[in-house]
Amino acid sequence: MALSYLRSSSSRSANFLKPLSSAASLRRPISTDTTPITVETSVPFTSHQCEAPSRSVETNPSELLTFFRDMALMRRMEIAADSLYKAKLIRGFCHLYDGQEAVAVGMEAAITKKDCIITAYRDHCIFIGRGGTLLEVFAELMGRQAGCSKGKGGSMHFYKKDSNFYGGHGIVGAQVPLGCGLAFAQKYSKDETVTFALYGDGAANQGQLFEALNISALWDLPAILVCENNHYGMGTAEWRAAKSPAYYKRGDYVPGLKVDGMDALAVKQACKFAKEHALKNGPIILEMDTYRYHGHSMSDPGSTYRTRDEISGVRQERDPIERVRKLILSHDLATEKELKDIEKEVRKEVDDAIAQAKESPMPEPSELFSNVYAKSLGVESFGADRKEVRATLA
Repeated sequence: MALSYLRSSSSRSANFLKPLSSAASLRRPISTDTTPITVETSVPFTSHQCEAPSRSVETNPSELLTFFRDMALMRRMEIAADSLYKAKLIRGFCHLYDGQEAVAVGMEAAITKKDCIITAYRDHCIFIGRGGTLLEVFAELMGRQAGCSKGKGGSMHFYKKDSNFYGGHGIVGAQVPLGCGLAFAQKYSKDETVTFALYGDGAANQGQLFEALNISALWDLPAILVCENNHYGMGTAEWRAAKSPAYYKRGDYVPGLKVDGMDALAVKQACKFAKEHALKNGPIILEMDTYRYHGHSMSDPGSTYRTRDEISGVRQERDPIERVRKLILSHDLATEKELKDIEKEVRKEVDDAIAQAKESPMPEPSELFSNVYAKSLGVESFGADRKEVRATLA
């Protein structure tokens, strides 16, 4: 069956660019057909101290087309951020997620916005998955008031409390104990939700991770630790940094699951399994076998510690967007042209969001200490000579 035009995109896709009034007229409707389709994951799950979930994943045309659109938008957004950084419109640190999009969309497909997510500094696409807008992304990256953190957080500190997204953290591994604290609050409140605490393979040897995991296991907290293993911690290959790079086994007494993190449906199945497990039995570790196409950050060309052939090989054989494209075409859910049209629309949305973000003003100097100190302390900001008062901060 061809792509249905019954009505507009899913609410998740529609929220990406909500502030732009022209968004509705630009977007091709996504199929709303929910006829079940059963798809087998690309590779089996590998389990530790638990039974692996089934490789057969139930999906539908609407979900597959939404996966395609969401990942295409995330990919285009990150490529645009690369260009803005090189144009010096984005300053400071900037870590891109292209290649790893299946983790973000697959995880969201298995949970609700009542569940919590906390991650490290490669956070742009996770924020979009939680319902953030392109305007908020680009404004924050460029330090503008319309950003999700009012232009004061930048690339590493995205945040969306109303969707239980708690950042965006710049200290390696420090988000994991915070995530376990969120899980403690969830268990205390008895609200039947879980926390996904994401970290990279470069953080997998952090002592604080194991301390947090230990107390989570003692208290049976609904904490799901997700190791996004893109195989390079900065420029260091996993085998050079870890004596045991089987990160899903690192919990010892805590169950674990290794997942093909380039397969959105495998991620969905694993996250659904992990949520059910965590609510009944306590913490579990998911290792997402994934890959980033960019370097560690924009200051890293990404080609000094791995070959270009390696990168192009992953693109050709495991790219998450191409995998979903093939599924859609093989089930005759859309034509190649319709998918190309979706990609064109996504490009237009990204360009429009960038233009709007550039119009947003920089934060006012009086905002320098807001959300840092309690209000009404009368804190003053001085010049370099400590004589001239530049601003009185409310």
